[in-house]
Amino acid sequence: MPRLSEVIAALDALWPPSRAEEWDAVGTVCGDPDAEISRVLFAVDPVQEIIDEAVKLGADLVVTHHPLYLRGTTTVEAGTVKGRVVHTLIKNDIALHVAHTNADTADPGVSDALAGALDLRITGPLVPDPTDPEGRRGLGRICELDHPETLREFAARAAAWLPDTAQGIRVAGDPDAPIRTVVVSGGSGDSLFEHVRAAGVDVFLTSDLRHHPASEARGQSPLALVDAAHWATEWPWCEQAAAQLDAISERHGWGLRTHVSRTVTDPWTAHAPSVTSPSNPGAPN
Repeated sequence: MPRLSEVIAALDALWPPSRAEEWDAVGTVCGDPDAEISRVLFAVDPVQEIIDEAVKLGADLVVTHHPLYLRGTTTVEAGTVKGRVVHTLIKNDIALHVAHTNADTADPGVSDALAGALDLRITGPLVPDPTDPEGRRGLGRICELDHPETLREFAARAAAWLPDTAQGIRVAGDPDAPIRTVVVSGGSGDSLFEHVRAAGVDVFLTSDLRHHPASEARGQSPLALVDAAHWATEWPWCEQAAAQLDAISERHGWGLRTHVSRTVTDPWTAHAPSVTSPSNPGAPN
């Protein structure tokens, strides 16, 4: 079995920490470099439910997309939410490794996995990484559909093929508008509107779209918007990442067993559709 340091070296080759944003917190959070690794669990969030799942699974390493401490901390006291996570990891000899914005821009990265989940053909990155001579790395992916479909049909595709969440899929635009070209960006995407408009695509699929940026985007162009849950747009990366580590394990003869958590860690748990009165639209019955 490989040591943790060997597995981390392989993961860092896939998602170099140097390519993470300056504000990000990526890399190994805890773990003994000399510990032997046999089972790895991939997940989006390093929350207690995932760590408890790792304990039950007998995992030696958890790899998550989101950082545990993005803004730092002064305590890991077990009475705090994140402190309990740290204590559970250390008590059970489980390492935690994070690949966040360095996985977003990777080739393949988070948006490649999202495009794959939707069966879209990728034509290139939305915001190319200037350090990549091949022009494959970067934020977001510009994609094409094999056959045109309406915005209504495209939204139904997203609802059917992305993991189920309480939010479901929100749509802005004419449901009957034809869709041929798409930009996808896993995670929060409303900072990318300028690049999306410049790409000239028909629809932008991402998550966490705020009211004002979305309203302005709709007012400036006919660009349609499809907003899915943050967790749902990034979960496909877990399957992609596990497959990448599987290939490395097979090449080195490590015999690692990789698992992808199916636990839904999206914080929203229910959705109540709006109900209006015919005599007073906007008021509850």
